[in-house]
Amino acid sequence: MVKSKVYLQVERVDEATCALAAGASVSNLHEAMGAAAGRLATMGPQMRPLVPGIRIAGPAVTAFCAPGDNLMMHRALYLARRGDVLVVQAPESGAQWGDMAGLYAKVKGLAGIVVDGFIRDTDDLLALRSPVWSTKIGPSSPQKTGYGIVNAPIVCSGVRVEPGDLVVADGDGVIVIPKREAAATVARALERTRREDAARADLEAGKHPWHLHGCDQNYAQLDVEEIDAPWRP
Repeated sequence: MVKSKVYLQVERVDEATCALAAGASVSNLHEAMGAAAGRLATMGPQMRPLVPGIRIAGPAVTAFCAPGDNLMMHRALYLARRGDVLVVQAPESGAQWGDMAGLYAKVKGLAGIVVDGFIRDTDDLLALRSPVWSTKIGPSSPQKTGYGIVNAPIVCSGVRVEPGDLVVADGDGVIVIPKREAAATVARALERTRREDAARADLEAGKHPWHLHGCDQNYAQLDVEEIDAPWRP
C-alpha cells in the first residue's frame, strides 16, 4: 500500500504581500520575474478560469490525489485557512471540485482553487462565482479512499508548487511565485502597473502605441521597403 503524507502546518507567504499581489495582473507578475523564470512559474495554457473577470492571490495549500480519487483534496480543503488558494494535482479522471466543495470554500473564505484535472457542476459553480481554475471539465465522480499527499511540493500544470508559495490567477492564467521571492516580485509588478496606468493616460490623450512602445525606433533599424501603392497579384 502506498504511504500517504499530510503536513498539518504551512509556512505561508505573508498576508501583506498577498494583498498587494491582488493588485497585480498575472501578465505583469510574469514580466516582473523575467522571461525565463516567468515561463517556468506560469501554468500551461490549458489552465483556465471558470468565471471570467476574477483575480485571486493567496498562499498555496497543496494536494496530490490518487487517480480517480479526491480524498486528499478534501483533507487539504479541511486544513486550509481563509485567504488560501487550494492547488490540486489530479490529472486522471474523477472530478476534484464541484458545487458542494465550492459552497464550503465560499463559506470558509478561501481565495480560490486551482485544479490540474477535472471539475464538475459548473453551472452551479458559475452561480456561486466560485473562483476556480482547472484544466478539464467533466461529470465523472471520484472515490474518497485513495492515497496522496497534502502540503508538500506538487507539480500543477507543469509548475512546481510548494506549500505557502504565492499563487495569483486571473483571466490570463495562473502564476506561482516562491514565497522567498514574492515581495520583491510583487513590488516590481506593481511598478510596471503604475507605468501602464501612465501610458493609458497618454493613449486617452491621443498618443499612439507605435511611439509609446518604441516601435518607431525599432522599425527604423530594419531594412524595410515601404511601397506607396496597393499590392496586386
